[in-house]
Amino acid sequence: MLTIGLLREGKTPPDRRVPLTPKKCVEAQSTFPGLQIAVQSSPHRSYADQEYRDLGIEVRDDVAGCDVLLGVKEVPVAQLLPHQTYLFFSHTIKAQPANQPLLRAVLDHHIKLIDYELITNGRGERVVAFGRYAGIVGAYNGLLTYGRKHGLFALKPAYQCVDMDDMQEEYFKVKALPPIKIAVTGTGRVAQGALEVLDRVGIRRVSVYDYLYHDFREPVYTQLGSADYNSRRDGRVWDTPDFHRHPEAYESTFGLFAPVTDLLIACAFWHPAAPRLFALADVGGPNFRINTIADVTCDVNGSIPVTQRSSTIPAPAFDYDPATGALAPPYSGPQTITVMAVDNLPCELPRNASRDFGRQLLDHVFPQFFNGDAGGVLARATIAQDGELTERFGYLAGYAGV
Repeated sequence: MLTIGLLREGKTPPDRRVPLTPKKCVEAQSTFPGLQIAVQSSPHRSYADQEYRDLGIEVRDDVAGCDVLLGVKEVPVAQLLPHQTYLFFSHTIKAQPANQPLLRAVLDHHIKLIDYELITNGRGERVVAFGRYAGIVGAYNGLLTYGRKHGLFALKPAYQCVDMDDMQEEYFKVKALPPIKIAVTGTGRVAQGALEVLDRVGIRRVSVYDYLYHDFREPVYTQLGSADYNSRRDGRVWDTPDFHRHPEAYESTFGLFAPVTDLLIACAFWHPAAPRLFALADVGGPNFRINTIADVTCDVNGSIPVTQRSSTIPAPAFDYDPATGALAPPYSGPQTITVMAVDNLPCELPRNASRDFGRQLLDHVFPQFFNGDAGGVLARATIAQDGELTERFGYLAGYAGV
C-alpha cells in the first residue's frame, strides 16, 4: 500500500495548479493497485474540493499520515512535516537566496526532498515540467501586450479565461496585426509552446534568412536557436555542446535581428555566464526597432537587460524608458520599450497546465514508486535525505549551512 497526499499550496499568492486533477487521481488508483490518494482541502485550487469528492477521491484537512506528499511550488518552512517524502519545485539547486531557509529546514527535519526540475529520463532529458504552458501563455501575453501598446486590439487576459479553449476564442482579434516581425528565441518546451500560439493565430513562419533580409505584407515570425544569435569570440566554428559547457567563450550577435524585429518573445534558457542578447546602451538607438518584449524566461537582469523586475499576472507589463534608464507604467509612449515579465505564466491556465503535468507524473514518476525506482529516476532527483544532502548535491553544503 502507498498513500499519496496532494498538498494545499501554501505560498502567497496561492498557486492554483495541482499535481493531479480529479480524473488523473482516478486513473492513478486504477493503474497502480495498492495506491490511495488523499487530497488536502483547499479553497484556492482551480479544481474544487467537490470535483475530487464527486469522483470518489478522499478530501481531508490533514495529510500528515501519507507516505508521499505532492505539491507544486515551494512548501513554506512553517508547514513542513518532519520525516516526510516531498515532491515539489524547490528552486534551490542554483542556491537561490530566497529558498536557503527552506533547504536548511528540509535537512533539519530529515525530509526526503525530490525536485520535479531534476526528474529526467535515461538520456538526461527533463520529463516533468510546465514549460509548454509558460510558452503558450507567454506568447499570448506578448500579443496582448503588443495589441494594447499600439491600440490594435484588446485580448482578454489568459487568467480570466476558463481554459485554453476559451483563450483560443480570442485569437481572431489578432487578425488586426500589421506586417510586423516577431522573433522567438529558444528550441525547448517553452519555445514550442510559444510557436503553438503563433501558428494557431495564423502568423506565418519564415526562415531566419528571409526574416533578416526580406519585407512582408503580413505579420511573420522566425525561431532562433542559440547558433543564430551567438558566435565564438575567437572566430572558430559554432559548437553547440561547447556553447553549453563554456558559454563565457561566446558573444551575442543578436544585433543582426534588433533592427528588423518589432516583438521579441524570449523563451531560451540562459546561463549567467552566457552573453546577454543586447546591452542597455543599444536600446532606443537607430538599430533597435524592438518596442515590445515578452520575456517568458523572466531572468531579472539576465538575458534581456530591460527585464529589471518581474511583473504579476494582474499587472503583466511595464515600460523601460531608454532616455532615462528608468522603469515607467506600461504603455507610457512610443519611445518606451514595453516588457511583459510574468514569472509564473502557467498559473494563468491552471486547469490545462495541471492536466498536462499530471499526465507526465503518471507516465514517468508513479511507476518508479512501484518498481523500486528501477531506472534511478527518483534517486537522481533527490536533493536531501535523512538530514543530509545527497552526493550529487553536495555542492549546496555552504548554501544550506551544513
